[in-house]
Amino acid sequence: MSSVVRVLVAEDQSAVRAGLVLILRSASDIEVVGEAADGEQAVALARELRPDLVLMDVQMPRLDGVSATRRIVAEGLADVLVLTTFDLDAYVFGALRAGAAGFLLKNTEARDLLAAVRTVAAGDGLIAPAVTRRLIAEFAGRPVRAPAADPAALDPLTRREREVLAALGRGLSNAGIAEHLDMAEATVKTHVSRLLGKLGLRSRVQAAVLAQELGVE
Repeated sequence: MSSVVRVLVAEDQSAVRAGLVLILRSASDIEVVGEAADGEQAVALARELRPDLVLMDVQMPRLDGVSATRRIVAEGLADVLVLTTFDLDAYVFGALRAGAAGFLLKNTEARDLLAAVRTVAAGDGLIAPAVTRRLIAEFAGRPVRAPAADPAALDPLTRREREVLAALGRGLSNAGIAEHLDMAEATVKTHVSRLLGKLGLRSRVQAAVLAQELGVE
């Protein structure tokens, strides 16, 4: 990734989109390369422009943000940072399963939005441990149902990687996992990268949801 983060903003409300673009353009290390007013346009522009990151609203016309995220991630076009009006919006879970690197509320402070864009672009999908923990708590509190994932998917993981996955499922940051498992933070990053690769996942938040679905402890 270059030193400048190239961002595509996908938001159907023009006033909100303009505000997001204004915030992003205030940072010298972030470049807004395109704007999309619906999901179909977001996918098309992602294919054309190949941004580092797509800032994606979940509720848009023609194609919703979850479906657009799924297409963008499946084609390896960019990382996706999802925007939502409501924390714990039902759409968020679908977006995370679709491969979104994380999510933010639309009322997030400008400095936190910029920090989140940089964080995701750097390859770390954990935006804020507190937010992730709330997501996971909500997910875990839902009625028990048949798991959406096959437990056999975890077979390639080493014992240590399973422990790291379980820690992700509890919403721990790299520093928290390092302290919990008594290992160096750099080693944690290596384990996270390897387990994501083995599981075919694109973000640690997605891994956290999978850990909850399969009851990894």
